[in-house]
Amino acid sequence: MSEIAMNAAHMIDMLPDPDKNLAYELIKKLVLAWDPDFTKLTTEEAKQLEEAKDSGFVDAEEIDWSKIGHE
Repeated sequence: MSEIAMNAAHMIDMLPDPDKNLAYELIKKLVLAWDPDFTKLTTEEAKQLEEAKDSGFVDAEEIDWSKIGHE
C-alpha cells in the first residue's frame, strides 16, 4: 500500500464513525467514477503483471484442467 493510502486510512480512522462512513462513500464514488467496472490497473498492478508475464506466466487456456490432481 502506498504511503498516501496508509496516511489517508490513518486519518479516516481518527474520525467519528458517521464521518468515517462519509469519507468511505466519497472514496468509493471517486474510484467508481475513475473505473466503474474495476478493470483498470494501477501503476503497481501493471508492474506486477509485466513481472508475471516475464517470469514464465502461463495462460490458463494452456492448462489441461481435467488432469490437475490426477495421476
